[in-house]
Amino acid sequence: MNAIPDSAFGQPRRSAYLALRNRPVRREEPLPDAEIHSEGFRHTREARRSALVEDYVELIADLIEDGNEARQVDIAARLGVAQPTVAKMLTRLCADGLVSRKPYRGVFLTEAGRKVAEESRIRHQTVEAFLRSLGVSAETARIDAEGIEHHVSAETLEAFRRAMTSAR
Repeated sequence: MNAIPDSAFGQPRRSAYLALRNRPVRREEPLPDAEIHSEGFRHTREARRSALVEDYVELIADLIEDGNEARQVDIAARLGVAQPTVAKMLTRLCADGLVSRKPYRGVFLTEAGRKVAEESRIRHQTVEAFLRSLGVSAETARIDAEGIEHHVSAETLEAFRRAMTSAR
């Protein structure tokens, strides 16, 4: 977590800030029962597991739609990872039935892979548009949406859409 440096505040505001910073944060509501509480953590674990798969599949779709083949070297460059990392993930995606590989031709999405890519793209675009509607810069919204998109429920996405529609 990025802390706000003390120098960011003038002296009167700094004292108030320090007083708030040193107070313990209290819960507004009691802890939910364990079963309900664990549901949120389970959802987060599942989102983390699927995030990488969705990122790869969405990128492969983007590369193909951009008129290029989705080659391992291009995927590695765009994700900022080594080619062996991509090779391992492509093996997993093939086993999961989301992509197919053709020697000397690159990577292709299966029908299931296209569906995952489309769902991921819609979530990403919704989150990015919502952040932009809040006044977040285009670059920051794009970067933040890349992480947030995997952790929002369908209900939350719909709330984002409603908020954007009512703001117009």
